[in-house]
Formats: sequence, structure tokens, C-alpha cells
Amino acid sequence: MIAAPPAVDRLLDSPEPAIRYLVRRDVLGEDVQPDPEEILSGPFVRALLRDRRVHPYKKWQGAHWRLVALVELGVPADEPRVAAAADAVLDWLTGDGHRRGVKIVDGLARRCASQEGNALAVCSRLGMARDPRVALLARSLLEWQWPDGGWNCDLRATGRRSSFHESLAPMWGLHEFRAATGERWAGEAARRTAELFLEHRLFRSLRTGEVINRDWLVSHYPPYWHYDVPQALLILSRMDLSRDPRAAEALDVLIELRQADGFWHSGRPWWRAPGHSGSNVEVVDWGRRGPSEMVTLNALRILRSAGRLGDGADQTGLLRSV
Repeated sequence: MIAAPPAVDRLLDSPEPAIRYLVRRDVLGEDVQPDPEEILSGPFVRALLRDRRVHPYKKWQGAHWRLVALVELGVPADEPRVAAAADAVLDWLTGDGHRRGVKIVDGLARRCASQEGNALAVCSRLGMARDPRVALLARSLLEWQWPDGGWNCDLRATGRRSSFHESLAPMWGLHEFRAATGERWAGEAARRTAELFLEHRLFRSLRTGEVINRDWLVSHYPPYWHYDVPQALLILSRMDLSRDPRAAEALDVLIELRQADGFWHSGRPWWRAPGHSGSNVEVVDWGRRGPSEMVTLNALRILRSAGRLGDGADQTGLLRSV
């Protein structure tokens, strides 16, 4: 039997130009500039940009979800279809009808803050951070942040603990807003959320030390609003926190998820394949079984950031062996 080629070489042969570019930039560390037309020609990007006249939050075809995937694929910020989709999302999230639905119970906002968090991250990446609607999202997340550093939409929650699911995207959004604007308060708010995850070592109960949820120990792509350890590590790596000693065990979990073919595989997906009827139908077939290019790309990004793939002159050789 012929051995499977190394994961990096296989990613560099991806039919998606964005993945090839991101591997060179983020994994191999090459000083390479994207070709906007080439990225826009990719099958994933084309499907994500196709006009879909649905509510921005329709799962998983609405602009809210597709923008996250497009930004993660490095879509050009000046693409008119992206700007139009971002406008639709911002109008929805900052509209009076939406904001009237925010409930305060025992002095704490009960908010599915992953909505604002994903939108804030996306718009900050797209050069829209100075838009007053984007600033409103950031300030609202700060206002709604719970004392432990997270957010929660459960009206019955005691207020002692926020939701990991609802806290990861806001941490990402506030970090991206800080990177785009230099606003220190946004970075400080994101770091408070990071402390929430890190004190739990990303997946352990503070009280018992047991695994909180074993589904969190598996990669999923796209994660949408769901929390899992690999996605948490990805955002922490963007915040330069992947080398925090409290993330070490989570990094070990990530390494153990690598399969014999050299790739990381996606766990049980949250989506149904394009062409199905009903809810939770995707616009892209990301691959329900077997090797996942996006999960593998993100795993390699994390391990490089954490120094788990070697340093200096040995970096490229070690990467091509995984």
C-alpha cells in the first residue's frame, strides 16, 4: 500500500485556492500575497457568495453564517457581495426589533452573544470596524459580559457561570475589534473571556476536574455557534495565548485527534448536505466523513502558534512530515 502524502503537501494540492494560500501564509510562514480573483474562483467561495434571499440568521444559509466561512477563507474585503451581506447582518443585529429582545434577569443580560460575536469578528476583518453599527456590537458585548468573563442566554441560569457556547465567538469578535481599532477595552474584555476558558483548561470542571462535555474534545467544521476545544485553541492562538501552560492539555488532545492518514477529521457535523430539504442545510459540502481540509488547516495553525511543530530552520521540514 502506498503511504498517504503528508498533510501539508495534500493541502497545497487543494482544489480551493484559498486553502492553498492560507497554508502557505499561516502554516509554512511564507511571505505571500493573495490573488483576489483566484480566491473568488474557488468552489467553496463561489457557493458561499451565491445570492440567497433568506433571513441573515437562517441556519446555515443566511449571510450571518456564510460570512464567517468567507472570512475564514480570506475572501477579499472589497468584494461587493461580501459588503452587501455584512450590511444585511448589521442592520438585523442593530435594529430595534432585535435589540428589544435582550432580556435582563437579576441584573445580567441573557443574550445569545455568539450572534454579535461572529458579526463583530467578521466586520472587523472586513475593514468595517469604524462603522457605528459595528462599534455598537462591541460596546453591547462589553455591557452584557457576565462577571466570570462570558455570556449566557439561558433565562434560568443562576448567574454564577456563563455559557461556553455563547462566549467563544464574542471573545473572537472583541479580539478582532481590538486588532482593527486599537481599543484597549475590547482586548481586555476578550482576555477576561480567555481566562474563563483557561482556568477550565478549556474542557475541565473546576469542581471535579472531570471533562465537562466529551463532544468538546472533537473538531467540528463549521462550528457555527458551538464550542469545542480545537476551535477554542484556534481563537486563543490568534490572541497569542496558545502557549499558556493551562492550554497544554488541550493541545495534547488536539495532537491525539490526528488520524493515521496525517489529517484531522471532522466529528459529527451540525449541518446537512446541500440539496436536502428542511433545516440546517449547508450551501457547501465541507465533507461529513474522512479528512477535513479546514479542520487540518486550523490544527496546523494552532500547533505552529503553540510551538508544537518545531522552530526556526526545522519548521518547514517538520511541517511537511505531518
